Order: sequence, then C-alpha cells, then structure tokens
Amino acid sequence: MQTLNAIQRTQAAQILVDELPLGWPTLTDALDEVAELLGKRKRGGGGEGETLFLAAVEDGEVLGWAGILPTYSGNVYELHPLAVRRDCQRKGIGTALVKALEQAAKKCGGLTMYLGADDERPGGETSFANADLYDDLPGRIRGFEPGAHQAAFYMKLGYKIVGVLPDANGIGKPDIFLAKRL
Repeated sequence: MQTLNAIQRTQAAQILVDELPLGWPTLTDALDEVAELLGKRKRGGGGEGETLFLAAVEDGEVLGWAGILPTYSGNVYELHPLAVRRDCQRKGIGTALVKALEQAAKKCGGLTMYLGADDERPGGETSFANADLYDDLPGRIRGFEPGAHQAAFYMKLGYKIVGVLPDANGIGKPDIFLAKRL
C-alpha cells in the first residue's frame, strides 16, 4: 500500500470534477474532498473503524478511486465516493474498487455497505425522477428502472434499494439509498 503524491491527489480530484460535477463543481471542492478522506483515520468515537481510500493507479496515473466511511459503530460502511475516469469506465475498475472496499469493510467487522445516489440531473435519469414518490413508494421501488443512472451499476453488484428521500435535491430530484449485506 502506498499513499498518493500531490500530482495523483490532483488527478483524483479532477476525476470528481469531470465525472461528478454536480457534487464537486470546482477543483478546489474536489481537492478538499480528497484531503478530507485522506486525512480521516477514525470517524467519531466508539471504535467505529477506519476510513479507507483506494485508488487504481497505472503508470503513475490515477484511473479511478473510492472511499469508505464507517458508521453505526463500524457495522455499516458508506461507499463515498466512487469515481472512474471516463476513458477507463466499463473496464472493471469501478467493480474492482467496490469489491476491494467491500472486503476491507467486512474484514473490519462491517456487516453492510451503503451509498446514496442522487438523481438530480435535469430531466432525471431514473423512473423516480420527476415522480410523486409520496404516492405508493413501495410500488415505485418494485418497478424501479435505473436507466443510465449509476444505480444500475450498483444493482449489478448486488446492491438493493433500501430507501428513497424524495425531493432531496429539489422537486422531483430524489436521493436513492442502496445497500448490500457483506
């Protein structure tokens, strides 16, 4: 295991800006996120476990990266964030990062991995976008269609919808919570 140098930390941050601009619109925002994740060793008290940051690096260049954050006394880990360079997507990098982080969380005593996936792009990407999710939410979850949204990727890895926060990012723009038992 090695740490990322300053150039690689900037590369990781640039991936956030390029691939997840709604969450990290500027390089400064993304650099702050990288620094925060790398700076955390323990979250909270009570033996919650360690934050872990993994990067896929080839020839000194960051191709993708992800982190996990312990919650619920280390029983649950949040996957946050996961970002892979556009030219490296659909090559197994994201899958490898998620699986490695799942194993790490499990080794630390984690029972569940979860994440939040906002559906906030204009027009939406999933069947939850621009819908009244207060009307028969269980039925809407059963009939969920991820479209081009990242939820489809996570569902292929065995994650299930465990919750939805309607209008989290504005009217018709929900946050979708997915989780997987480790």
